[in-house]
Parts: sequence; structure tokens; C-alpha cells
Amino acid sequence: MSAFLLKRAGIVGSGHPDPVERDLLVVDGVIRDLGENLSAPDGADVIDAQGKILIPGLCDVHVHLREPGREDAETIADGTEAAIAGGFTRVLAMPNTDPPIDTGGMVTFVQSMAAAKARIPVSVAGCLTKGREGAKLAEIADMASQGAVMVTDCNHALQDAYVLRRALEYTRHFDMVVGVYPDTPALSDGGVMHEGRESFRLGLPGIPAMAEEIGIERDLRVAAAVKGRIHIQNVSTAEGVASIRRFKERGVRVTAETTPHHLLLTDRMLEGYNTHLKMMPPLRTDEDRDALLEGVRDGTLDIIATGHAPHTDFEKNLDFLHAPFGVVGLETALLCLYTDLVHTGKMSWGQLAASLSDAPRKLLRLAPLSLAPGHRLEAALFDPEGETTIERNTLKSRSFNSPWLHQTLKGRLTHVFLGEDDLLADSRTS
Repeated sequence: MSAFLLKRAGIVGSGHPDPVERDLLVVDGVIRDLGENLSAPDGADVIDAQGKILIPGLCDVHVHLREPGREDAETIADGTEAAIAGGFTRVLAMPNTDPPIDTGGMVTFVQSMAAAKARIPVSVAGCLTKGREGAKLAEIADMASQGAVMVTDCNHALQDAYVLRRALEYTRHFDMVVGVYPDTPALSDGGVMHEGRESFRLGLPGIPAMAEEIGIERDLRVAAAVKGRIHIQNVSTAEGVASIRRFKERGVRVTAETTPHHLLLTDRMLEGYNTHLKMMPPLRTDEDRDALLEGVRDGTLDIIATGHAPHTDFEKNLDFLHAPFGVVGLETALLCLYTDLVHTGKMSWGQLAASLSDAPRKLLRLAPLSLAPGHRLEAALFDPEGETTIERNTLKSRSFNSPWLHQTLKGRLTHVFLGEDDLLADSRTS
């Protein structure tokens, strides 16, 4: 029997929107008792958690692990170690690998690699269309039978509304969610940042907000008509939030996500042409950022997902016009959201747990994690008084294209529990 006692941890989630100080006795990975002034059994370790936050394990539903095909940028092993370092205990792998995940066989192949290489569960998304080319539906039934939990062409916008209709109708038979990247390529192609005053001043071609907003409206209208289950990825504009809110009020089966970088950063920060700030959709305006935050707080945007998109130094060292879109985010999400939102009182710990743990798991048809007796411990212990400096030699990801590189963020993860294992401790000693 293995046992340890967490003393005076500030529990969030599990019905606690704000931290509630409690002791947790964990035996063989299961919470045996929860209360105040608990005593540790003989031989049990005691972890002093006073002043620290115990948050249910985070779940990221938008992660590019790059394997197979782009192991120079990321691997399943390194990407999931980055997840652990950020407090994530489950991730959903996107299907834009090489070759893409568009058959049941590819789903099984990636699952088998993850089982061998990852220390946390990895769910797998399949392609919406064959080869992510947007023309014909991929083998959705075959992928569903092998455990795929979502179909999406991720960062390829589906231009054919009829194909989207067929996908939404077909996936109802498997209760799968269709993930869509809302864009209008005729308006966005060639752009590298948000179209507006800043793009004009910097002399860079812009991507107008309406490219995303038209895509959201179209996709939601199709989903409303066929009563399909749709998930809007990478929401970045105020009008996009307003559209989703309106369709939710009509009862459409829609969920939506935004990212930490879109919640915290704006196009004004591109002054130095830093390619670590080049992403798709691009960073928008202060008004868009504020609307996204309000959307998370009122539940219009269900999920905060990192969109973790590793790229090599060679790729990101190109000039801003030619460098690829995308940033890494698994290791910095909790830290930067705490620094700029929770610490400043703009978001509660309960809201953060809902958008980083409960809602993502619900999207994947998983029960929310519970920090109550009888449940397996799956949680991260966070020290709000600590600090974490983001440097190349501290990141577990194979790539370093982080907007927060060389910055010091508030807070520090001290433990990541998965049953009786402290994955963060194991990572530090490996």
C-alpha cells in the first residue's frame, strides 16, 4: 500500500469555485479521505500544500503532436512531457500529421504510439475530409470504431458547405463532434496578421476579422439546420463570440474554444516582428481580447485550448512574411492565465478549472474529474507564490516558439498527480 497526505491544499473544482482549504489522504492513488486536520497513516508521506492550489488535471483538446511526419518539431513523447509540465493530464491530438489521420488504421497507429511513449492518456482526432483536402469525407465510421473522438481538418477551413452538412448529418450516428476552423480563405489568404491600423503601420498584409466571422456564421447556420454537434476552434473576434452566443441561445449544439494567447495578447505587440507571435487566427485588437474574456466568463466560449503548434527554429527564424503560423502553449497556459487573469481578479479559479478541465473533458465525453473521496487523484498542485521563467533549457517541448520565451510568469507547478504517481517528480528525475 502506498499513501500520502496533502495538508491544507486549496481545492478548486468539484463544487468549489474558490479555493477551499482541505487535507486529502490518498491511498493507492485513490482519495481515501477529505477533511480538516487529518492524520497521516504510519509510513505515509506528508506534502505541505498550505497556500497552494489543487486543481483537477487539465485537458487540452487542441494539440499538434506532429508525429508521425514532423518529429523534428515535436514527438508524442516530448509533447506529452510538455503537457505534464503544464499540468495537463490528457490531450487531444490533432490529425494534421504526415500522413494525416484519416482512416481507422491511422487512428490505431497513433494510439499505439501514444500508449508506448506517453505517460498520460492521449485521445485522437481524425480528419473531417480525406487528406484534409476538403473534397470528400474521410472514413468517419472506421475512425469512430477505432476510438476517434472528433473529426476536424483543424487549421484547414472547410470551403464546401455541402461537405460540412454531410459531415454533421453523418456524425450524429456516432455522437461525434465536428471541429471546424472558421475562415474564409478568399479573404484571408496572403495575410500574416490582423488587418487594421497595426498591419498598415507595420507594412504587413492583413487578415480581416470578417474572414473568421463569416466562417462562424455559415458553419453555425449549417449546424442549426441539420441539428449536428459542432465545435468552433480558435475563436479570436468579438463578433465571432456574439454569433456563438446567439446560436447557443437558440439551442444549437455548439461548443467553442479560444486560446491563452488570444485572451492575453493583441496585434499591438507585433512591433518587433517577433515570429513567436505569428499565429492563425492572428492576434486581434484590445476590443476582441476583452470580448473573448467575457465569452469565457459567461460560458459562451466553453474551453480554453492551447492550440500547441511546435515549429523548428529554422522555420521560425524566417522573416515574418514567410515564417509559419503557430506557437507552443502547453507549458505556459496555466502560468500565463494565472499571471494575467486569476492573479489580477479578472477570472476566478473556478472559471479557470471549468474551461481548462471540466468543459474539455465534457467535449470528449468524459466525466469531470472529482477531488472527492472514492475518486482517483488526477490533479495539479500550483504554488501562486512561486515564479517560473520560460527558457529553452526548461521547456520539455522539442520546439521553443513561445510568446513567453525569456519571460518570468507568476506561479509554479510543484506536483502533477495521476493516481499514485507524481508525474512532475518523475519528469525531474528522468
